[in-house]
Amino acid sequence: EIVTEADIQSERRLARDLTALLPGSSVIGEEAYEVDPEIISRFEDAAPVWVLDPLDGTRNFSEGRACFCVIVALVVQQVTQAGWIYDPLKNVMYSARRGEGVRRDSEPLRAQPPKNLRDMVGSVGKSRRDKIDARYGAVGTGRPADLVRYRCIGMEYVDMVLGTLDFAEYGNLKPWDHTAGVLLLKEAGGHAAFVASKQEYVPGPIECAQLIASRTAQNWPEVERLLSD
Repeated sequence: EIVTEADIQSERRLARDLTALLPGSSVIGEEAYEVDPEIISRFEDAAPVWVLDPLDGTRNFSEGRACFCVIVALVVQQVTQAGWIYDPLKNVMYSARRGEGVRRDSEPLRAQPPKNLRDMVGSVGKSRRDKIDARYGAVGTGRPADLVRYRCIGMEYVDMVLGTLDFAEYGNLKPWDHTAGVLLLKEAGGHAAFVASKQEYVPGPIECAQLIASRTAQNWPEVERLLSD
């Protein structure tokens, strides 16, 4: 994977300042995990854990594409208490505290209404897009209006909260990519769950499983049917 100096320096700064802000806390960062995978066991500790993706969308950043962000979550014994996704180009912070809703800077955001599948925009990988095209045609009934991929999971969660993206499918689940976003989505009335177990996402070790995130909880079953093989 691509790693830039911005990834490394951002994570060092965040780890230093966040642990100083909350004495006794520890950090699970994407770059630190690459050096020492054993730090993932910190989820099992009683102490609070900061989960960091210092530069989500590194490939976009390295190619000069304006789609990347910083992701931070605060987890206590595998329960996400708060999450932040920062868009540095627009200088906008999206944040949520457990049970308190989601905000854009200081502005509370309202839950979005459900949509018909034919009006939805979804984020899926190329193989899934090819399967949907083969089943329904590139344009036609029974399929979403558009299928995209941001290459920046944090901004996909932001756009689901804002209502400009309706669902996303993920398979390689890294906690620094999803922990904050799942909380923001849930606090905005959305839903993220595994297809096999129907259980909600819980921050923990990296795993390969089909996770579907939907902008509204009401639309999740319909999206799950679309994306089930």
